[in-house]
Amino acid sequence: MCALRDAAPEFAKHGVTVYGISLDDVKSQAKFKKDQNLGFHLLSDPDGSVAKKFGVLMKGRPYAKRVTFLIDEKGIVRHMTKKVDIAQHGDQVLKLIAKLRG
Repeated sequence: MCALRDAAPEFAKHGVTVYGISLDDVKSQAKFKKDQNLGFHLLSDPDGSVAKKFGVLMKGRPYAKRVTFLIDEKGIVRHMTKKVDIAQHGDQVLKLIAKLRG
């Protein structure tokens, strides 16, 4: 999340909106957002229903895999990153956006 936070000015230049989502409750998410100084929304999926629909809910565990989806303005998933390099992820996502936009 911090790499995405640090890349926020570049995302804004490209008109990209960032959302984070996890199984954590709203209170935990609010604390994390404040502690990490995140400038984007965090969404709560406490029952895992969204994670399950996107195929990222870990079987037999109350966790979701760390995955990034690039979704266009029509709601179509254009790319899924399954192996997230947390240190370089902001730059990685920016390159993917540039590639998808041609």
